Amino acid sequence: MKLGKVYLVGAGPGDPDLITRKALRLLGEADVVIYDRLIPPQLLWEARPDAELIDAGKEPTKRRLSQETINQVIVDRALKGKSVLRLKGGDPLVFGRGGEEALACHKYGIHFEIVPGISSAYAVPAYAGIPLTHRHLSSCFTVIAGHEDPQKPESGIDYEALAKIGGTIVILMGVKRLTRITRTLIAHGLDDKTPAAIIEWGALPRQRTLIGTLSTIAGLAREGDFQAPAVTVIGEVVRLRERGLQWFDLLPADLVAPSQSANEIV
Repeated sequence: MKLGKVYLVGAGPGDPDLITRKALRLLGEADVVIYDRLIPPQLLWEARPDAELIDAGKEPTKRRLSQETINQVIVDRALKGKSVLRLKGGDPLVFGRGGEEALACHKYGIHFEIVPGISSAYAVPAYAGIPLTHRHLSSCFTVIAGHEDPQKPESGIDYEALAKIGGTIVILMGVKRLTRITRTLIAHGLDDKTPAAIIEWGALPRQRTLIGTLSTIAGLAREGDFQAPAVTVIGEVVRLRERGLQWFDLLPADLVAPSQSANEIV
């Protein structure tokens, strides 16, 4: 039997209108769609009526399918000649484990294609009115994972270098470890008064944003019961939000992405 093809596709950060045209076209052609929990569920309406839909969503405290199982499902369907679309929130290669899935395909000689998506690393701060760079405030930004592989003997992040590099720091998947991360950065010399923000459910109508400093943001997030998914931004650019850039928060209710009205977690 002829092998199928696998598409590793980014759905964007939450707003269903942010998916690319190519991703939307491939979604409507696929035999099998394997999707994550943070993809806008309306996007599944774009799949063929006869497509097999597989929920592979993973949550911080529980998983529907392990990553190893997801890899095997992708491979199994492709080996049967199916066109398989792996739909992932954000970008498939930015902390999305798309690289692992691509390697699984390569191992079995399955042709794959990667379709980049808009990453939450920069889209969510943009929806909160926080540009990651500004010529007077920040000439670079660094994105780190707040939740690393628990099997690693130690963190793969050089926090000492991170505290010294300057610019903007963006933390993905870091809500549970925010206190530890911020204290570590302070211990390595980053000013505890550095502005910081945490954005929950970014690019969705339920988006919430908290502003504080490096020393206070973890406590504020805890008091406000901020949960995953959330993005944390540390740096002087955070100040720009309060200087008139919080565009999404100020939209009239009927204009806040009306296409997302039914957007709930899968």
